[in-house]
Amino acid sequence: MILGVGERAPQVPADTAAVPLEMTVRGTLVEDLAEPGEVVTVETPAGRRLRGRLVGPEPAYDIGFGPPPPELRPVGPELRKILSGEGTEREQD
Repeated sequence: MILGVGERAPQVPADTAAVPLEMTVRGTLVEDLAEPGEVVTVETPAGRRLRGRLVGPEPAYDIGFGPPPPELRPVGPELRKILSGEGTEREQD
């Protein structure tokens, strides 16, 4: 945990300020053995050593931004038409 509830910047939205700011790090375990939940040291690919609570081996990312807005659904097909040259003709008045 980087910042606890109440430690975040005042301009952060209320729903965001209501949860702690956490950081996820991938790296190689420095200790010989550890169980999920233990505080451990990991070495990142960049050589940084960081301490934190072990989640588990190779944890999956579970980030989601929800479904795309309906306004963006036609963008892909429209862009393909433009790039293929079909959508570049102007209508005649």
